Amino acid sequence: MCNNGRAMSSLIPSVRLALLTAMLLCSTSWLPAQSQAQSSQPPAAQAAKSKADEALELVKQGQKLSADGKLDEAVALYQQALDTDPNLYESQLYVGVGLDLQGKYEEARQHLAKAIELASEQQTSQALRVMAVSYAFQHNTAKAAEYERRAFDLQATWKNYADAANTADELARIYLESGDLANAYQWYQTGHATALKNPQITPAEKDLWDFRWEAAQARIAAQRGQFDQARQHLAAAKAILDKNANPDQLRFYPYLAGYVALYAGDYKTAISNLQNVPFADPFTYSLLAAAYEKSGDKAKAVEYYQKVLTLNMHNPSAAFSRPVAKEKLAQLAPAGTTPPAK
Repeated sequence: MCNNGRAMSSLIPSVRLALLTAMLLCSTSWLPAQSQAQSSQPPAAQAAKSKADEALELVKQGQKLSADGKLDEAVALYQQALDTDPNLYESQLYVGVGLDLQGKYEEARQHLAKAIELASEQQTSQALRVMAVSYAFQHNTAKAAEYERRAFDLQATWKNYADAANTADELARIYLESGDLANAYQWYQTGHATALKNPQITPAEKDLWDFRWEAAQARIAAQRGQFDQARQHLAAAKAILDKNANPDQLRFYPYLAGYVALYAGDYKTAISNLQNVPFADPFTYSLLAAAYEKSGDKAKAVEYYQKVLTLNMHNPSAAFSRPVAKEKLAQLAPAGTTPPAK
């Protein structure tokens, strides 16, 4: 009995060692397989992902340069991104954007068309709207409307009513600043009605869209020369803002008041209001330049037309100010001349 006990106790360390060895072998034998599974992606796919990441980083660097006013350097980086990965959506999109801002519209649209092909479902509406803005730079409302409507239809189908309403308003503005006031009215109205389709819309959101609708009607009336109506809509817009449900929208009121005053020929009031716009906007600068020019202040007009070109934005504001600024500067300040500042 005692001998058996001693025999058993002498075996225990050996058994324990064997069991521990077996457990370690079992527990580690799967590690190479797991590591292999994690790296089972084909080398070509890994290389493609690496190229996409590199290209995307170049695009981000280009965006920063563009925001800093260094457009040509930004476009050079966008081109590097395109050379690195021509199948990256962002590479094609931003090369197109940069070329648009350089005034190379036809070349830009080749890349924007490719971006639309490469776009994911979530990116498609953005790509379509960028193409629409490209056509707005040349006041081609028919082509701009073609792409804006495609984006609007997608967003409406997805029941993204706020996004669809923003797209409708963007198309309306393209019509407005191209002088097609009937279509501008129709699409601003469509934008307002579309936004209100949202069953979860809040009172503040309804106020926001009511304000935008009044602001749109004020600008349309101003362009039609119906200044009493324009001022009535301006007052209605101000009354909505005074409810303070959308305090972030107060910053747009000086722009709106300045717009109406400019078309009414009250250049002093236009300048006073537009100078109080608290954000950098190329179209506001363009309106200020026009007001100064009509007031006979050539130097200030040149100053603000030059400011337009310092903002490398790709939106309707840029589309309807950047080409005008280039044309006006060629007339008012030919190369090598700078009018004296007042």
